[in-house]
Amino acid sequence: MPTCGVSLDRSSSSPYILHDFLLLYRMPPMVDLEGKKLGLLLSTPPSHHHVEVVIGLSREALRSNVKVYLYLIDEGVKNLENPKFLDLASAGVKLNVCAYGCQQHKVSTEGYGQEVTFCGLVVLSQIITGCDRFVAFN
Repeated sequence: MPTCGVSLDRSSSSPYILHDFLLLYRMPPMVDLEGKKLGLLLSTPPSHHHVEVVIGLSREALRSNVKVYLYLIDEGVKNLENPKFLDLASAGVKLNVCAYGCQQHKVSTEGYGQEVTFCGLVVLSQIITGCDRFVAFN
């Protein structure tokens, strides 16, 4: 994947950031973003640069009235301890976390409210097929 040259963490909202991101990754742009569904998969640990890209992309998508479905899998479940992900969930991101991944990486599933859904691969499959665009960050 190319390095993202688009700033995803701007203080002012820009409806073109998500559009530019999709073009950068050679995906046809979603002309009218409002109401569209964006699925994101994050499988990398908290130290990986994809984490900030996913956070920034999620924020910009929400600002563009795009419905965001985020699935944390493999080492990506370790990002659940990052308060930015809970903030995203509170802001409207549908945050789904692989329960098996939590078990394997010893990430607690206790103490989370309805903003976090612990689930399996069936939910991931539904996100992939149900979204207008799906991007995996591995």
